Formats: sequence, structure tokens, C-alpha cells
Amino acid sequence: MTGRFRGFPPEALSFYAGLEADNTKSYWTAHKAVYDSAVRAPMEALIAEVDERYRPLRMFRPHRDVRFSPDKTPYKTHAGALGEDEGGAIYYAQLSAAGLMAAAGFYAMASDQLVRFRAAVLDDDRGAVLTGLVAAAQRAGYEAVAVGALKTAPRGVPRDHPRIELLRRKGLALGRRWPAAAWLHTAAARRRVEQAWAGTEAVNNWLRTNVGPSELAPEDAWG
Repeated sequence: MTGRFRGFPPEALSFYAGLEADNTKSYWTAHKAVYDSAVRAPMEALIAEVDERYRPLRMFRPHRDVRFSPDKTPYKTHAGALGEDEGGAIYYAQLSAAGLMAAAGFYAMASDQLVRFRAAVLDDDRGAVLTGLVAAAQRAGYEAVAVGALKTAPRGVPRDHPRIELLRRKGLALGRRWPAAAWLHTAAARRRVEQAWAGTEAVNNWLRTNVGPSELAPEDAWG
């Protein structure tokens, strides 16, 4: 049974600092008990206690998929948890040696979502609204993140379009990062995550209205 969330103990950050220095099976095996008690258990407690509007979330497995990566280190140097609402927005929390991060939005859009997103951004009225919302979020301390971006403009769009930075994106989410501090080891960490997610809702509502979830089968979404 999952215990109450009381924050991430200092041992969690030490564990990941050590893993960054020695990303090997021998380190993992020697410190797995620390991972289980200081990382996995608190993260599972956190995702069980966040506000119900963000649930359910699931914790990612700690092993990296190295099949198609030149980096063959076996373990992720962070712990992450992810959920998705019916409108297509994802909610993400991540712990690493650097501290805590929380993000929400449409991080990786499927091909049909990108068509709708770019059409909405090209529309002067809707595009201007999104530009203002993203700018306001950045002034509040958020960074705009995404799975990636085109190196140039989408086909048929001039490179000097006033909203070219948005049009080049393959996704749009907003994130906040916090370095390690005393509050991270207390229940206040959950409140920070929830507040960060709540602060993305203006942009998320724009995305839900103008983009929405993918209507493609999973195997076709990124084909």
C-alpha cells in the first residue's frame, strides 16, 4: 500500500548524482534499495495524491530503451511520471539530481494534431491569442518545451512569418524547474507540481479547443 507523500528525501538526489557518475548495473544493484525507498515510493505516493483532475498518472520504468540510441547507458538519470486528460493534454513530473520539474501541454503532437495546430496558429485571431498566452506564461517563469521543432518553416509558410517560432514546433508544453531546496523534502513538493500544472491551463485550453486529441490510430499518428 502506498504511503503518504512527505517529499523526496535527500537520498533521492544523492542516488541520481551517483548514477550520473556511474551509470552501470553494478551501481544500480548496489543502490536499488535506495531507489525503491527514496525515489520510487515517494513518486508513487505523489501521483496517488495529486488533485484528481490530473489522475491517473503512471511512473516510467527506470531502464532506458537503448535499441536505437548510440548512448548505451542502461538507466535513466531521472524519475518521471505522466498522465493525459481526455482533451489531449499531458501532465508530467520529473525528479533528478538537479531538482524537480513539472510540465503540461501537448508535448508531442501526432500528424493530424500538427495540421490543426498550424492552421490555428496561422489564423490571425487564434494565433495572436496563443502568442499572448505563451508570452504571459514565460513572464511567469515557464519555459516552452516540445519534442522537437522543424529547422525551417513548414511547407508553404514564409520563413519570416510573425509566428514562425510557434509554427516550427512539433508540440507545445509549458514547464517549470526548481533546483533542490529544503521544500523538496516535504509535502510542499506536491503543491508546487500542482501549481505549475494549474498555471498551464490557459494554454492547454487553447490547445484543447483548437487541436484536441489525435484521431489517428497509434500506428498512423507519427507515420
